[in-house]
Amino acid sequence: MPKIPRDISGQKLAGILKKYEYEVTRQTGGHLRLVSRWKKNEHKITIPNHSPIKIGTLNNILSDLSEYLKIDKEILIDDLFRK
Repeated sequence: MPKIPRDISGQKLAGILKKYEYEVTRQTGGHLRLVSRWKKNEHKITIPNHSPIKIGTLNNILSDLSEYLKIDKEILIDDLFRK
């Protein structure tokens, strides 16, 4: 099972998520709001603009993404973070 990175920032995650057509629509305080229309219906997520993102928070974000994208979470992690 691929490991979730422990050192990723909110800005870097937002950049990586462009792969799935996520775009930052606004920044409020310490959070970024992203929207994607990858599966034809709009999906919104909010990620903290912290460095690094706490592992539990990142795990919840990845769970939400895998559910929306209909991709197994382990496959998603490998696709987003493989070196």
